[in-house]
Amino acid sequence: MTLRWFTLVGAVAAAAVGVLGVVSTTAADRPTPKPSEQSLRALGARHGLSVGTAVDMQALDDAADPRYSSLVASQFSTVTAENVMKWALLEPTRGTYDWTAADKLIDFARKNNQRVRGHVLVWQNQLPKWLTDGVAGGTIGKDELRGLLQKHVTDVVTHFKGKIWQWDVVNEGLSDPWDTPNEIHYKGFWNEQLGPGHVADAFRWARAADRDVLLFYNDYNIEAFGDGGPKDKVQFLYNEVNKLISQGVPIDGIGSQGHLGTQYGNYDALQVADTIQRFTDLGLAYAFTEVDVRSQMTPAVKSGNSAEMNPRLQASAANFSALLQGCLASRHCLSFTFWGFTDKHSWIPTWDFGTGKGAEGMATLYDESYQPKRALNTLKADLLYAGPPNVQPRIAHKPRRDLPAR
Repeated sequence: MTLRWFTLVGAVAAAAVGVLGVVSTTAADRPTPKPSEQSLRALGARHGLSVGTAVDMQALDDAADPRYSSLVASQFSTVTAENVMKWALLEPTRGTYDWTAADKLIDFARKNNQRVRGHVLVWQNQLPKWLTDGVAGGTIGKDELRGLLQKHVTDVVTHFKGKIWQWDVVNEGLSDPWDTPNEIHYKGFWNEQLGPGHVADAFRWARAADRDVLLFYNDYNIEAFGDGGPKDKVQFLYNEVNKLISQGVPIDGIGSQGHLGTQYGNYDALQVADTIQRFTDLGLAYAFTEVDVRSQMTPAVKSGNSAEMNPRLQASAANFSALLQGCLASRHCLSFTFWGFTDKHSWIPTWDFGTGKGAEGMATLYDESYQPKRALNTLKADLLYAGPPNVQPRIAHKPRRDLPAR
């Protein structure tokens, strides 16, 4: 009896080994995709990290440029509306919303199994003219303005309820150390009109409209702490967010835009990881939301001089990589979004950074002909070769609801 039992087990084991041998041989014969041929979204999925891009809806709809929509669909697992969810475009005429373009992006994301970051609910730029003219002319007072802001936040979040993963609730609400005064402070239209209390209000209004969406504060130049003094923007933000949490404000995460330039010193991955950890230790999620790395377009660069091009391309790859590695180090860094992926549709050349429009460019992963740059494979390598124990799968965050002040 015992002998027969062992004989049976041995036979089964031998059969299993035979089957495994066949499977192993078959798997070995199957070609493995080259790392360079794997998509960012697939490589990010190994870590539970969503990799995304801002989307130019005119480019997405351009039938003469199918490469754009193809790359948006194939390379990225999350999308952000570059412009079409901003107030000026959603409500160009008071009381009349135009959801057409934004809804089209939502539908595109659904068809391509992508998540959507909502951008943006409260920002001092790209406001409708009827609103800013009304305030400037005195026909819209502060009480009415506050009511209009509450209505806008409520209407927009309600319209997209259940379709947005993360909302940038308040965007770029803080000053910079080169402003006057140079101590960091709240700035912009909404602060001037309603005071800093509008930040907590916006988060509470957004949460009331959708209990299941993650709510983010989003800003630039917050990739690494400085000296902790009054000119340290990251320290000021950290203190303010800690205060909001203590007041029971339902803020779920920090969005770091990640707009860098190769002409600056910038940060290493350890500085970035330290910054993320200090915010996530407060119980917050983290996301990189608008990443690009621009370079100065000198005459030699514009002419294609390799002696000037190559150092910039290498520096760009290193800066992209530092942000991604810092993100990978934290299980609470949920998404990594580029502010466009091709120089053909980049905002950088259209913006004056102090030396005129067109003075800076080369800010994305692909050139104007959709040829990949060094940065693309650098980031793919970061995602491919990262793993335990230092890189673990992401931890899903739940929205903060009904929080008591402490």
